Amino acid sequence: MSQKKAIVVGAGIGGLATSIRLRAKGYEVEVFEASDKAGGKLNQMNEKGYRFDMGPSLFTLPQELDHVFETAGKNPREYYDYEKLDLITKYFYEDGTQIDAWAEPKRFARELEQKTGESAQKALKVLEKSSEIYDITSHVFLERSLHKLSTYLRKDTLISILNLHRIDSMRSMHKANAHQFKDPRVVQLFDRYATYNGSNPYEAPATLRIIPHLEFNIGAFFPKKGIYTIPTSLFKLATDLGVKFHFGEKVDEILVEDKEVKGIRIGETKHEAEVVVSNMDVVPTYRNLLSSQPAPEKILTQPRSSSALIFYWGIKESFPDLDLHNIFFSQDYQEEFRYIWEEKSIYDDPTIYVHISSKCEEEDAPKGKENWFVMINVPANQGQDWGSLITTARQNVLNKLSRMLDKDIESLIEFEDRLTPELIESRTSSYQGALYGNSSNNKFAAFLRHPNFHRKIKGLYFVGGSVHPGGGIPLCLLSARIVGDLVE
Repeated sequence: MSQKKAIVVGAGIGGLATSIRLRAKGYEVEVFEASDKAGGKLNQMNEKGYRFDMGPSLFTLPQELDHVFETAGKNPREYYDYEKLDLITKYFYEDGTQIDAWAEPKRFARELEQKTGESAQKALKVLEKSSEIYDITSHVFLERSLHKLSTYLRKDTLISILNLHRIDSMRSMHKANAHQFKDPRVVQLFDRYATYNGSNPYEAPATLRIIPHLEFNIGAFFPKKGIYTIPTSLFKLATDLGVKFHFGEKVDEILVEDKEVKGIRIGETKHEAEVVVSNMDVVPTYRNLLSSQPAPEKILTQPRSSSALIFYWGIKESFPDLDLHNIFFSQDYQEEFRYIWEEKSIYDDPTIYVHISSKCEEEDAPKGKENWFVMINVPANQGQDWGSLITTARQNVLNKLSRMLDKDIESLIEFEDRLTPELIESRTSSYQGALYGNSSNNKFAAFLRHPNFHRKIKGLYFVGGSVHPGGGIPLCLLSARIVGDLVE
């Protein structure tokens, strides 16, 4: 009997992990990627002695990455390694307050009590609730397909369904946090976790309070040599297993006959396969690769998540008061999100995230200097005048950082580049430049994501941040796990 063949469209982290899982199941696997290297949004840049991770910068649930290697019978530590962070994030407020989010929950709770007066017990109670929501939902909403009857016939799923009233889905994340805490600084800190999947804490369900559990109860980590080692280690594993990669080859069509996938077409060349997995955003997958097939318009027209404006700055000075992850909060968080979601614009006092990998990996910047990844949340691309918005936003960011750090930041920039929603869309085929596919500003959002398989086309599957269970490194890896389990 001849070996079955699978084709993966796209070499993002979901596509890489899926190729490995299918190869481990005995498939002959080929990956077609339009760009010249693997990684998708997980890319890097080296300029003038500075190295930047260009995409995601936080690493949680490392066991999901390890599981990919273990499935292939390999030791993950032979491919990559990581360290657990003692300090997750430093938070800076306009009133001068600085809060260190220590990884150890009790230490973090004491920090909140000392800096804001909020009871340490309250903070620990919130983290316990976060853990409870995770325990109820993870094996249903994260680890399995929501779109298969078999998921709902399992005993643990039935137990979870009986406990769904405890996941706090009927009120917004902000309302839940404001009910728990009185200090607006602490509310703002916990509201921020909605941005981890590109959502609005004033609209997204309080179920998203699951996210702090990943950082404080499980841990936040830093891969040695930087985040880009994640796709490079997966790529090495895939090639070691015999997965064949085709870079610079843009797929034009997914071939379907009689409701069964037949392969792909690039130009006039056809590549046959029994299984095709699209790691491309689900919207261009349907619009471009499956244009002859009916599209699930209800899913494809859902509001998209937010995007990002990122500045990559080589800073010719070091800042001892900053750490790996740093947040400079806006004074009016609700107005900031109103601008993003209602005005489709950028607030003049944005919350700023500064990631400095050279704090952990000294080689990422010249000695005595730092590599700043400076990001603000912005709306998805809907034809805004980005040139004008970016010019204004850059000046507002510089003004805010200079004021809060008491330094003229612009004078310290010796290298600069940027990533915009338009570039995210054009480089990664992410519809509207959205970072996480559909937004989660809806209590039914988990059910409004595209399933990891096509209901009517045999052999066609979907993986990555635009489909179930969502965007971000761990969820993309979980998406690959689900696909790997679905493919027979």
